[in-house]
Amino acid sequence: MTTTTTTTVSSGWSPWKDWQLENAVAGSIAGLATVTFTHPLDVVRTRFQVYDGRNPNLPCYRNTPHALFTIARSEGLRGLYAGFNPAVLGSTISWGLYFYFYNNAKQRYMKSRDKTGARIHLASAAEAGGLVCLFTNPIWVVKTRLQLQTPQLQAPPYAGFSDALKTILRDEGWRALYKGLLPGLFLVTHGAIQFTAYEELRKIIVEFKGIPNSSNAKNSDSLTTFDYAALGATSKLAAILATYPFQVIRSRLQQRPSVNGVPRYLDSRHALTKTAQLEGTKGFYRGITANLLKNLPAASITFIVYENVLNLLNRTKKND
Repeated sequence: MTTTTTTTVSSGWSPWKDWQLENAVAGSIAGLATVTFTHPLDVVRTRFQVYDGRNPNLPCYRNTPHALFTIARSEGLRGLYAGFNPAVLGSTISWGLYFYFYNNAKQRYMKSRDKTGARIHLASAAEAGGLVCLFTNPIWVVKTRLQLQTPQLQAPPYAGFSDALKTILRDEGWRALYKGLLPGLFLVTHGAIQFTAYEELRKIIVEFKGIPNSSNAKNSDSLTTFDYAALGATSKLAAILATYPFQVIRSRLQQRPSVNGVPRYLDSRHALTKTAQLEGTKGFYRGITANLLKNLPAASITFIVYENVLNLLNRTKKND
């Protein structure tokens, strides 16, 4: 994508700002489409992540198909879509903000002589990820807790998103809404790895196909749906393998305290130490099968929708 020069006319229109809005809209729609189709796997992943063999609130699942079948049989569709509302809200906001902040930062860094190529994508993704994490952490805390509400739950269940939010604020204070923030900030590297891999692999494909002026965003419609799917899945796989342990630690910190109000893990260091001592390396990759099944297709869907919506918006603007 080339740098768009900001031009202000009498009407106050700025193509640079308009470009950022298009990316936010495309990102929000992509995130909404993704979470709708993959949420049951997200529930399974979360339950695997926090299962350490010592939590009486969670049943033991043998594998991902067994977990899906057991949840469907004992909890129904409501169980498979537990935490769906905050997931939709969080995903839509996250993707919208992420694409907005990412492209905003990239435009800014492209003007700097200190950063070029992959370094621009890396810095842009890191900045966007950190900002999104600060905005959305409370939503993910609520989502995680709703997903962990099983028939074995000893504490009174939350009635929904708003009830969970009020109950957490009342019983634990606002700090509880930022549990898992530290590993969440480390997870910024996930987006950095994913977007850097996506941009660099995309450049390779464009050059391989011999598309002229490949840095121009308008030529993105020269790529096929299969190209976007492959790019999204491959870049996501690299990011998951590198950062999954941080996701496990974050989920374990965000789960609901016991009935006496004592959290299962006091902080990131405690969760890291206990997981390593009691479960070994395997503990840091619990639920990764469900995570791959959820996120590889999801990444493909996200970038297919994102690129096509962006192309549609560009063509619509061009015809106006």
